[in-house]
Formats: sequence, C-alpha cells, structure tokens
Amino acid sequence: MESITTFRDWDVDSYEAIQLRYNAALKLITTRIEILNEELQEEHRYNPIEHVKGRIKTPESIVKKLRRHGVESTLDNMIEYCNDIAGIRIICSFTSDIYKIAEMISAQNDITVLSVKDYIVNPKPSGYKSYHMIVTVPVYLSNRCDQVKVEIQIRTVAMDFWASLEHKINYKFEGNAPDRISLELVECSEMVSQLDAKMLDLNNEIQALSEQSGNP
Repeated sequence: MESITTFRDWDVDSYEAIQLRYNAALKLITTRIEILNEELQEEHRYNPIEHVKGRIKTPESIVKKLRRHGVESTLDNMIEYCNDIAGIRIICSFTSDIYKIAEMISAQNDITVLSVKDYIVNPKPSGYKSYHMIVTVPVYLSNRCDQVKVEIQIRTVAMDFWASLEHKINYKFEGNAPDRISLELVECSEMVSQLDAKMLDLNNEIQALSEQSGNP
C-alpha cells in the first residue's frame, strides 16, 4: 500500500473493513471474559473481575505509534506493528486474580498467546505495574476466518488508579513531568504494592475463617 503521512490519506473502505475485524475481536474477548466471570460466580460464589473496559485505538494514535516504530504509515504496517489496536482492560480485586484470569484466557484453545509482559514482577522504571498479553482470536467473516490481535491488560483496582494518575500527569506534561512528581509516583507505586499485598492477606484470612466455620 502507498505510504502516507496522516490517517486521512488512508482508503476509507479498507480502513473500515479492518476496523470491523478489530471491533469483532474486542466483542469476542469481552464476551469470553464475562462468561468466565459468571462461571466463577456460579461455581465458587466468587467474582474476581471488578469491571472490564475495551477500546479501539484512534487513527491518530495509530499513526503516532507507527512513526515511533520508524515505519511508513500504511494499513499493512498498522496490522503488522500495532498490537494494541483492539485493547481490553480487566480490573481485579486481588493480585492473585490477575494470574488466575490470565491462565483461564490462555487455556482457551482457539486463543493464541503471542507474548506476555509481566510488569507486576518487573515494573517499569516509572512504577507502572500491570500484566499484559498479546493474543490472537478468530474472527469469522462471511468468506474467511481472520486471526486478529488484541492486547489484554490485567491489573488490580489500586494499580489501575495509579496508572490513571500517571496517564493524566504524562498528558499534562507531555511526557516530561518534573523529577519530584516522577519520584513521588514511584513511591506511590510502592504504596500500591503494599496495599495490594495487605488486602490479599486479609482476603485469604477471611476465606480461611469462613471455611473453618463451614460458611465459604
């Protein structure tokens, strides 16, 4: 496809056809996650997922990402280099839920895990923590089946609150926040980790006491 400098130069019909695939993939993943959550509620009386939020990356953001990759802004490169055009964020109560959900998603035999980045075990220098998966899901069209990439982010409520604040700060300072603010963000990230650990310990204690009393 011809090189472009802005998304406005893309062929509209081709872009909309591609976007349809990503929208379908997002719906598929969202439905799968909702079913898993309902199953856990039915069988174990436990909902690990607080809420789920999906989004499709805007054309402007796609072009910016391709420029950062140093490649031409074509639709072919969009599919090749942008793994997060369709993205879904899963917010959990506890850190243990993150790995439980990731394992359940990976176990579905028509979902292929392409890559995993565990920013909980290995946080970013900024203090960012989350569990990222790039997967492909089958999207069945009238005449073919396409494997479409989706980025899945799984994090606790506390991690999500921190990430939301970091995003606002980066937007406000265009990625160049004062050193003092950046340092305090890292300190807040440590507090979030401590809070998540304490809440998990408390939940485990409650569960143990409930089992002892015969009221799980």
